This record gives sequence, structure tokens and C-alpha cells, in this order.
Amino acid sequence: MKIAYQGEPGAFSEAAARRVDHHAEPVPCRSFEEVFETVEADKAAYGVLPIENSIGGSIHRNYDLLLEHQLPIVAEVELPVVHHLLALPGATLNGLKRVYSHPQGLAQCERFLRTLTGVEIIATYDTAGSAKMVADAGLKDAAAIASARAGDVFGLTSLAASIQDFDDNITRFLLVGRQPLPDAVPDKTSIVFTLPNEPGSLFKALSVFALRGVDLTKLESRPIPGRPWEYLFYVDLAAARDELRCTRALAHLAEFAPMLRTLGSYASWKTHEGWLPDPFEVVS
Repeated sequence: MKIAYQGEPGAFSEAAARRVDHHAEPVPCRSFEEVFETVEADKAAYGVLPIENSIGGSIHRNYDLLLEHQLPIVAEVELPVVHHLLALPGATLNGLKRVYSHPQGLAQCERFLRTLTGVEIIATYDTAGSAKMVADAGLKDAAAIASARAGDVFGLTSLAASIQDFDDNITRFLLVGRQPLPDAVPDKTSIVFTLPNEPGSLFKALSVFALRGVDLTKLESRPIPGRPWEYLFYVDLAAARDELRCTRALAHLAEFAPMLRTLGSYASWKTHEGWLPDPFEVVS
């Protein structure tokens, strides 16, 4: 099984792909857009995308891409994220002039970064890609925030470990693909809809779920391109799409929502046999 992910080897997305299947062949992609394109071109069976971090919040671009593409969500994966400050052997904290990482990585380590004086903080496209850049360019006065595995892959040492602001730093990933995962029983559904701009419309929309006892585990709004101050509403429901209460709630919502689309109905994250940490994944 091939699973596309954004980043270089050693990226947290690669670890998430291996959590889906230890024997999967991860396919690195330069961007989130390329992940979708790779799956759509049948160069990989699935794509894994970070959607939310317990510290940094939502990855908004991937909400937009879920709507732009027709690949359904087939699973979710949660991954503990432990950040290391990685540098070339011989480098020291006092000698650092620059620190590179993905914006989410920087946001998750904000407290630690504030302890560094005279150091420029630079955002890049990827955590592991930052480690690769430091290694390839031989930057003795620079470091990257990335996983311990990225350090192993690119020959860097850890100047500081577990530098994230909170110990319970967890990223939730979505798996997209044309085929459902084998033996996965759906118990969660993700939808997106629009509403008329009138008093009480959001209350009315949420009430269709409350009246039927369908729990909302996530509510996210995103701007509608080309329509200033109008919004899309992304919702995660703790119910399978074909459960009667969920089916009826969605039918009710469709009566007054100008647009309603199901992004996927899938098994929520549960740690069980077959969903264990990758043996190459180092989280501490």
C-alpha cells in the first residue's frame, strides 16, 4: 500500500502514514495539493493530511482542499508530536543564529523559542524539510525543529528534546482515498454546508443534531472564496452517515442549507492492534 504525505522522510506525516499500516510505502510530496493529486492520479492508494493540532489548532488549507477535491475521508489518525531542536554535530545553543521549521512546529514550541536570544525564527514548508536543509547546506549556526527520526535520517543531533509547549501535543490526521479501509466500521462523519445569512440560521442548523442526540465533536468555519463575509461550516459528527438519527438530521439540514456535502463517514481514532506506533517512529 502506498500512502502519500506532505514533507520529507522523518516528517510527522510520514509517521502518521506508518500508523495506518506499518508496511505502507510512504510517498513524499512537496505540498498538500500534491498529496491530493498523487492519490487522484492513482500513484498512491491514500493520502494522509494533518487537520488539527491540540496546541496550534486547525490546518486551514486542508479544510479548503477537502472541498476542492472529491476524495472522501476514510479514516483518522492521532499522533503524539514530540519536537527536537536539531543541529549539525558540534553545533551549540549559544552559537545558533537561525531556527527553521514549519509554522505549526514553531507555534507549538513558542515558549522554548522565546528563551533563545538573538536568534532569527524562520518558517519553512516542512519540519523534516528544515532538518534536511540544515544538513544539506552544512549550516553550523542554524537548527531545525523536527522529529527525532528526522535527526536520524539527516545526521543531526538534538540540542534540546521535548521542546513543545505542552506534553499532550497531538496532531490529528485524515486519511483520504477512493476505497474504504478494510475492516473499518464507520462511527464518525464529516460534513460541510452553507447557510442563509439570516438570524438564527446557525442555531437552526445545529439544532437538527441536538434534537436527535447526535454529538458534534468539531465545528470550524472557513470563508467562501469570492463571497466576502460568507462562510462554510465544517462539522464532525459522532455518528455514522447511515445511522438513522444521522441520516434524518442531514435530511433535515438539507431542507434549508443551500449547500450540504458529506466529506466522509469513517472509523474514529482508536488505538488497537493494527494501529500501533511505527517501529521507526521516535516520539521522545
